[in-house]
Amino acid sequence: MSSSLELSGPTLAPANGAPAKKLVILLHGYGSDGQDLIGLGQYWANAFPHVGFYSPNAPHRCSMNPMGYEWFPLNVERIGADYTRGAESAYPTVRDYVLARTEEAGLTLGDVVLAGFSQGAMMALYSGLRFETPLAGILAFSGKMVDVENVADAIKSKPPVCLVHGEVDDVVPVAGSVEAATALDAQGFDVRLKKCPGTGHGISMDGLEFAGEFLKKVT
Repeated sequence: MSSSLELSGPTLAPANGAPAKKLVILLHGYGSDGQDLIGLGQYWANAFPHVGFYSPNAPHRCSMNPMGYEWFPLNVERIGADYTRGAESAYPTVRDYVLARTEEAGLTLGDVVLAGFSQGAMMALYSGLRFETPLAGILAFSGKMVDVENVADAIKSKPPVCLVHGEVDDVVPVAGSVEAATALDAQGFDVRLKKCPGTGHGISMDGLEFAGEFLKKVT
């Protein structure tokens, strides 16, 4: 089994100055870094003043962009196999990071939302179903389930899930989130899906608003 690696990256303390009552952990996309997604925490800070935000850098320098990081390498010729194998190898690192931040804050997994964008969303979905204790929620922007055909075997808990995806995404097509929503719904998850018209591989304002409503419910 793959070993766990230490992660570091930007954090944002609760806006109210008090100890965090909830955590949102943000997993960035392929070739990016934690600084990219901590902006979501800055956007949401005043609306969720009791929440601490964490946005770690992925454990490996990106093979296609050495200035950024990757959760796992990509091989465009073997996408299916590589995505599943890659997520499996990165999972212990994500799991241990979530557990460590939760323990540090004196909270439980039920106080944690695991969120991500693109490859980070794939990791959030892959990891979030595998905790014995359900998370507060999983929030996935522009992602997909890398092991959707085996989802029934992977489930150890059923946190609520929010999927947000641009309808004209040409990097990770919206079909990935639609397929994930269908699979999770079939397994009895509380899952909601927002398809954002005219949006490509990014996060639009209507997507942010939809995600914010989800966070209100789970934090």
